[in-house]
Amino acid sequence: MLNGVLAMSNNPLHERNIVLTGFMGTGKTTVGQIVADFIGWHFVDSDDEIVHRFGMSIPEIFEKHGEEGFRRYEHIICQSLASGREQVISTGGGMLVDSVNRELMMKNGLVVCLTASPDVIHERLKNDEGRPLAKDWEALFQKRQDIYAQMPYQLDTTNLPPRKVAEKVVALWRN
Repeated sequence: MLNGVLAMSNNPLHERNIVLTGFMGTGKTTVGQIVADFIGWHFVDSDDEIVHRFGMSIPEIFEKHGEEGFRRYEHIICQSLASGREQVISTGGGMLVDSVNRELMMKNGLVVCLTASPDVIHERLKNDEGRPLAKDWEALFQKRQDIYAQMPYQLDTTNLPPRKVAEKVVALWRN
């Protein structure tokens, strides 16, 4: 590590994005920010990009346009982010459930799925009012498990602090 930035190899993935996906509450945003700091790349949260680009909060989008409208906005942001380089991207929990979005991100970056036990997810979500899909998260969690399992890399965040998870993401990226 030089000046806080981890040295890169000649692997072409090092010029592309690092994409963190997984269910809500698995630590994508927290870990993504740490990874970006470690390697000196720009951190982007796809939900924040949606809010910024479309001028509404996620709950407002759901209220005004429903989940279908939100997914349309999400796809636009996915296309934009996938075309970038040297970004650490934290996706919304459902962004890569869509096969087109998943393919876009997998072509343009290292995709790592963060996982956590249902008990830990429950603890992390229990006081979170800002997630429109959090109220029925257990059914959504079950519904998405097969898709998350298809992601090429899986990291369980259940018993790890965010910094340790970030170190594991960087190790995957370096190799």
